[in-house]
Amino acid sequence: MSNYVFVLDDARRPLSPTSPARARQLLRDGKAAVFRRYPFTIILKRKVPDAEPAPVEVKIDPGSKVTGLALVQGDKVVWGGELTHRGHQIRERLQMRRERRRGRRNKLRYRKPRYRTKAQINNADRKRKKGWLAPSLMHRVETIMTWMDRFRRYAPASSIAMELVRFDLQQMQNPEISGVEYQQGDLAGFEVKEYLLAKWGRECAYCGAEGRPLEVEHIQPRSRGGSNRVSNLTLACEPCNQKKGNRPVEDFLSGRPDLLARIRKQAKQPLRDAASVNSTRWAMFTALKMTGLPVTTGTGGRTKYNRKRMGWAKAHWLDAAAVGNVDALTLRTDKPLLISAKGQGGRQKGVFDKHGQPRRNKAGAAQIRPLKPIHGWRSGDIAKARGLEGRISPRTRGNFELRAAGQKPRSFPPRDFKAIHRNDGYAYQ
Repeated sequence: MSNYVFVLDDARRPLSPTSPARARQLLRDGKAAVFRRYPFTIILKRKVPDAEPAPVEVKIDPGSKVTGLALVQGDKVVWGGELTHRGHQIRERLQMRRERRRGRRNKLRYRKPRYRTKAQINNADRKRKKGWLAPSLMHRVETIMTWMDRFRRYAPASSIAMELVRFDLQQMQNPEISGVEYQQGDLAGFEVKEYLLAKWGRECAYCGAEGRPLEVEHIQPRSRGGSNRVSNLTLACEPCNQKKGNRPVEDFLSGRPDLLARIRKQAKQPLRDAASVNSTRWAMFTALKMTGLPVTTGTGGRTKYNRKRMGWAKAHWLDAAAVGNVDALTLRTDKPLLISAKGQGGRQKGVFDKHGQPRRNKAGAAQIRPLKPIHGWRSGDIAKARGLEGRISPRTRGNFELRAAGQKPRSFPPRDFKAIHRNDGYAYQ
């Protein structure tokens, strides 16, 4: 089952998404035309002024590397997607630029001072604004908002549901804050267990066993003064858990000091992915509120609880569909659209030598991606030529290169290419 197809009328007003079979029939009958390839959208050749499409809820499961997207219409999940971010690439490029600039400054004999005197330094001009986020983190918010705008243009979006926090960190750090132990209640157990699975890599902390049921284990037993804080919890397989019992971890690992030190260190460290997601959650929530649509929120523990209750497999887009208060949902698709953020191309007009010095038009250097189109084409456009389909690399002279999935790059003259989807900063699969 493929994703449902977005439908627009002749005035480009969004209608209810339709099934792929119905969309193919409309295209065969000449009643519609392809409006956009990704996400696949058709446009009717007539206006539908009296249409009352069923509202669609946009659900978002933000992640540090991959964000799950889902559209729910009534009790049906009609569209799913997984958006892969490029925050690590942004961080690496900023680091490279920082190193080059530092290298150039160190090699200069004299550098003009930035300010005339120290007394004239205006710290307010260089102070970061309140709510500032690193570019690698802000990228996550901006890409999600880009797709939110697309959903509003192509579907009758009426509300938004997002996973505001992956884990309820305050509740787990101090479970006695409401007088409820972490074992009590279905949702509390899912909240803590999901956090520990992510933190400890889904393996036994003592023997490293993977692919078997894991149990929540107190590093310092409760009977010996241990608490329910996540800094005192880990995961252990049943044999290790039974073997340890209520013994202190120092006695249990008396002959393995390296493992004991590693467990103690890892237990106190926060989950990096959870920290990065939590650092952008309110910026994303505020941006979604600016759309004017009602926004509801949920936690990662509730998301997993809903997904397990409905018997769904682990997937980012299914996690998105399970966000918030969910009674029962029917999947009308099992083939989500895989989206990878690629950027719009660099503005760098020169190449650099090993010393970080710019060398424009250096002999033998790779050609720099141009900012302007070449014969109407840009790098990353998806096109078809002689039965092959893929992304192209235009060249100022000679043939263009076509990179089709699973095949070696091939070159064809520009006249053989037929545009399928113009580069919009994303790759699709």
